[in-house]
This record gives sequence, C-alpha cells and structure tokens, in this order.
Amino acid sequence: MASLRVPIGRLSLRNPVLSASGTFGHGLEMAGFCPPSAIGALVSKTVTLRPRPGNPLPRLCETSGGLLNSIGLENRGIDAYLRDVVPAVRGADTLIVTNIGAESPADFAELAERLDGCDAIDALEVNLSCPNVQGGKLPFGTDPAMAARVIELVRARTSKPIWAKLSPNVARIGEMAKAVEGAGADAVTAVNTLLGMAIDWKSGKPGLATVQGGYSGPPIKPIALRCAWECARAVAIPVIGCGGIRCASDALEFLVAGCAAVQVGTWSFADPGALARLPGEIDALLDGASIADVRSIIGSVRDGLGPRHAAPSIARAEPRPVAST
Repeated sequence: MASLRVPIGRLSLRNPVLSASGTFGHGLEMAGFCPPSAIGALVSKTVTLRPRPGNPLPRLCETSGGLLNSIGLENRGIDAYLRDVVPAVRGADTLIVTNIGAESPADFAELAERLDGCDAIDALEVNLSCPNVQGGKLPFGTDPAMAARVIELVRARTSKPIWAKLSPNVARIGEMAKAVEGAGADAVTAVNTLLGMAIDWKSGKPGLATVQGGYSGPPIKPIALRCAWECARAVAIPVIGCGGIRCASDALEFLVAGCAAVQVGTWSFADPGALARLPGEIDALLDGASIADVRSIIGSVRDGLGPRHAAPSIARAEPRPVAST
C-alpha cells in the first residue's frame, strides 16, 4: 500500500481527502455514509457570528453538468455551533476544520477568537469567497488588500492554523494567494464556486431566486485545476484543491498540479459514499503505478516552467489524539 499521509502546515493528515465546506454538514451528519476515520479531515459548513436564514427559495438549481446554489450561508450561528456541534465532533477520528464566514473583518476576527480555545477544532478555514451573500459582490474574495486585512485580524485572534478559501472569480488568483500568505495564512483552499445562472426560456424565470449563484460540479474542474496550479506556483504554503473532483484520477491531477490535498463537494450529493471510497481508490492507482508515497507526485506537473516549490515533507506535529472507531 502507498503512504497517503500528507502535511498541511503543522497538521498531519492520514490521507489527502477532505470534505468541502457546505456539502457535508456541520459535524457528523454524514458519518453513516462516510466514517470520519476514512478521510483526512472534515470541513464544516460555514459558521457565522449570528444565525442566518439563508437566501429565498429556490436556491438550488441542477444543470446538465453541475449544480447552481444560492444557499446564502444558512446556519444557526456560532453560539449554536459551540453548544451543539463542537461536543459532538470532539471524539471524531479525524481532523476537524471549521469554516467561518462574515460580512466584516471585525466579525471574522470575533469568530476566530470564539473558536480559538476549542481543542476539538484543529484549523479554521476562512471563507473569503462565498458568491451568495452581499449580492455576489465578493468584497473579500476579489481585493487582495481586503483579503489580507481579514487574515491579519484572524491571525491576531487565534493560534490555530488558518486556511484561506479563495474565489475563482478573479483575473489573477495567484495575487490573492500571495496576499493571504503574506498576512499569515497557513494554507490556501482553491477554489470556491464560480458565478453562474440558469434561465427557463419559456417562462423567463431564473433558476435561482437570487438570479445568480455559485456553480459547482464536474464541469468546473479544468478551471479549478488551473486556479489551484496558479496558487501553488505563487506561494510556499500548502494549497488544497477543490472543484469538480469526482474520482481518484481527478484528485491526483490536483496533487500533480501542486496541491497537498483535495476537497470533494458537489459529488457527495450525487454519491454520498464517494468520499469514503476515494482514499482507497487513490491508493490503488498509486500502487498500479508503483508509487510508494503520494507526496512524491505533489507538484510533479511537467509545465515547462520548472519547479516552483519542492514537495512538502511530513511535518513533525501530529494531529491531536483522537478516539478510534
């Protein structure tokens, strides 16, 4: 069997497969389909400072190849998350990453401070890129200075690893990655959903109540892969690839492009058990290619530009002790 263990900064993951925020619940809701021990980390749905009812219906629209959503970060807020979710995930046999979202830098900072003392939480993923709030303006996802300001404030309030989740809806995502790296991010997640829309030509009605929303699923993989590759060439911190992954070969493409790990999102709606099977399928492909360690392929793309950064070595820091299942 190939070694699948990978480092993300000072965290060590048993394998490079993670859930994507917003697609796998807040905590252990999907444990019946995917035992936490099967994957490298669980990433929560976005948590905000105050409860959010989300956007009006309809807020999901299936397309021929993917999915449009305009959920609007519906959640019960940080108080409910700390009270109900954190105790439930404390014994999960995997790393726990809490995704946080806000409409102001100060709220991001307060969320980080509230979560800093939670030993059940291993890292914070800062959602700079949701297209379904503030009319799709993406204030933190398109301006490097604003993104850096958020990460600076979050960094000042927490000692936990910080992952900055970036938007693909920019011209030069590498500049965004550099900005958050300089501000103190420990890793970059690339990418969130693309802006898209659907219309029923007969009625003239859009598929979403908000007209536009986030487009995800297999058709966005080439765009997400390019974004992840660009980020990996721009920064020295790890990049976590996300967008359109539905099989082991998709995941390995992101690793070859320079990612240290991947997140699977929309495909879990079509096949809720896919995430649990993916590490084994990756292992089988590596074994078939006589590759003993998944780290050896990270950043091995033959792009003619030369290596940007060497593949990371295993960090000394291990995950917090977790219970066996």
